Amino acid sequence: MKKKKVFLIFGTRPEAIKMYPVYKELKKYKEINTKIVVTSQHQEMLKQVLDIFDMKANYDLNVMEDRQTLTKITIKVLNGLKKIFDKEKPDLVLVHGDTTTTFSAALAAFYEKIPIGHVEAGLRTHNKFFPYPEEINRTLTDTLADLHFVPTNSTRKNLLKEGISEESIFVTGNTIVDAVQEVLNLKTDTATSSVKNNEKFIIVTAHRRENWGKPMQNICEAIDFVSKKHKIQFIFSVHKNPLVRKTVKNVLGKNKYIKLMEPMSYVDFIPLVAKSLFILTDSGGMQEEAPSLHKPVLLLRNVTERPEAADSGIVKIIGTEKENIIKNIESLLDNKEIVSKMSHIKNPFGDGKSGKRIATIVKNFLTEENTYGIL
Repeated sequence: MKKKKVFLIFGTRPEAIKMYPVYKELKKYKEINTKIVVTSQHQEMLKQVLDIFDMKANYDLNVMEDRQTLTKITIKVLNGLKKIFDKEKPDLVLVHGDTTTTFSAALAAFYEKIPIGHVEAGLRTHNKFFPYPEEINRTLTDTLADLHFVPTNSTRKNLLKEGISEESIFVTGNTIVDAVQEVLNLKTDTATSSVKNNEKFIIVTAHRRENWGKPMQNICEAIDFVSKKHKIQFIFSVHKNPLVRKTVKNVLGKNKYIKLMEPMSYVDFIPLVAKSLFILTDSGGMQEEAPSLHKPVLLLRNVTERPEAADSGIVKIIGTEKENIIKNIESLLDNKEIVSKMSHIKNPFGDGKSGKRIATIVKNFLTEENTYGIL
C-alpha cells in the first residue's frame, strides 16, 4: 500500500514545540510519510526547537525579513506552499494554533482541496483585535479545517456554537503538556546554573503585538519599581522583536535587579521557570505550561482565549496598567498562601497523551474507510 503523506506546517517556536508530540507519534506509523514544512516566520527561535527535538524540515520557505508585515508573510506562504503542494500532493496538512503561518497554510491547502487538521482548535476571545491577528487567524483556520483537535471541552463548545460539525471535533488535551513533561525529563541545568541556590526570582516574558508601545512601557516601569522596592530579581526573556527590545532596554537596561536574557532554548527555559516564584507574561503558551510546572501566572492581557487557566485559579488576568501590575505582583510577594493556592490545581489542559491521540485519529482518517465526510 502506498504511504499516505502528512505535512506538518509551522513557522514559530511555540508551534514547533506543540507539534513535536504529534510528529513523534506519527513517525511510529510505517503507513504514513510524515514531512515538515517550516516558514521560518521566527527563524532563529524556531531553529532552537528543531535542533532540540531532532526535527528535520523537508522544506523551508524562509519568509523571515526585517520588519516583515502580515501581508508579506501571507503572500509568501501561499506562493511557497503552492509549489510544494503541486510537487508533493499531500493527503493531509496539519497546522497548529493561530499564527499567520497557520492561517496561510490552511488557506493554501484549501485552495488545493487538501484536507486540513487544526491542532489546538477552538480557542476564542470573541474580540477580533484581542489578540491581533491571532483571533481571526484561528477562527478562519477552524472554518477551513476538516479535523479539529481541541484541547478542552470548553473549546469544543466554542466550535459547536459556530456550527462546526460535531463529528469533526476531537477533545485531545493540549500537546504542550506532552512537551513540558518530555523537557523536564531531560534534566538540563544550563540556564538554572546561573541562578544561585535559594535565590528568589520572577520570570517575565512579553511580546504580543497589542502590547507594543505604551502597554510595554507600563509593564517595564512596573517591574522596575517593584524590583527596586522589594530588592527582588526579575529574569526577563527578551523577545527578538526590535520594538519590544527597544522599550525593555530603555527602561530596564541599567537596573541591577533585572536580568535581561536572550530567548533561551526550550530545554533551558522550562527548568528555569520551574524554579521561579511565579510568572509575569502576556504569552498564550505560558498559560498552558504553568499548570504542568505548578507556577502562578499574572497575565498581562485584558482577555484570554484560555479561560480554563483563569477559571482553575492558576492564572490571574491583570491587564497592562502600571499601578495594577504593581499591586498584583506585590500581592503575590506578600502572601505565600495565595501563591500556594494558585500553584496546586489540577491541570486543565490534559495528561500528556495528546500527541498520541491526535496521531491515532490521523492514522485512522487516512488508512481506514472515510467516515469523516471528507472527499
